[in-house]
Amino acid sequence: MTFFQSVVLGIIQGLTEFLPISSSGHLVFAQKVFNIKEALTFDVLVHLGTLVAVVAVFQEDIISILKRPWQRLTLLIIVATIPTVVLGIAFKDFFENLFESGKTLGVEFIATGLIIWFADRVKEKQKGIDEISYTDAAFVGLMQGIAILPAISRSGLTIAGALFRGINRETAARFSFLVSIPAIAGAALLDLKELVTQGLPPGMGLPYLAGPLAAAVSGYLAIKFMIRILQIGSIKGFAYYVWALGALVIVLQLAGKL
Repeated sequence: MTFFQSVVLGIIQGLTEFLPISSSGHLVFAQKVFNIKEALTFDVLVHLGTLVAVVAVFQEDIISILKRPWQRLTLLIIVATIPTVVLGIAFKDFFENLFESGKTLGVEFIATGLIIWFADRVKEKQKGIDEISYTDAAFVGLMQGIAILPAISRSGLTIAGALFRGINRETAARFSFLVSIPAIAGAALLDLKELVTQGLPPGMGLPYLAGPLAAAVSGYLAIKFMIRILQIGSIKGFAYYVWALGALVIVLQLAGKL
């Protein structure tokens, strides 16, 4: 992997992890288009880069949780994490096969757009972080579990799930990003376990530093941007984007170019 490729993949990972357009879908698409084989080590490192980004933005919440680990917010995050873990373990092989083939990318991008579009039309309610129920948290976690599919956006589905449950937009973004922390960390740990078995690739160099750094910076900016968009505007634009990308992917697949 070249330095340029690592930076591009890092930026894609950081931006699309937190914008509702699917990081995994974009990475699979980019790797197929540019014939890039992403090493497991690099995958672990860029995920850690995005983890750094979300921790940096929500450091106050995290410090609060560390000081009072069994507060209600902690329990809500745990409840939201359980469905994600169950779905991830139960359908691990199924998800991995979809990632390898990439056959469902186009349909999944379009499905992501539909969910975002409908969520944006939900009449906003004023349920804040203190009003989130455990049922709300479990529903958001279920949406996060579904988003393990390659081109289904994790942030898109968790924000949509929160909006469907009557949570206000700013809180929906905050809770979505907070529940991403154990999800991202868990995925990195699973990959790290496999990495220990495989061993580090030979010749690790600058690309393995540049990619994660690009993911951290772009991820930080994406989180800030997404929170601002939810505060003042509509997220329908993301739906139009993934619809267009999904249509492009389907056309390329039908033409045998992807």
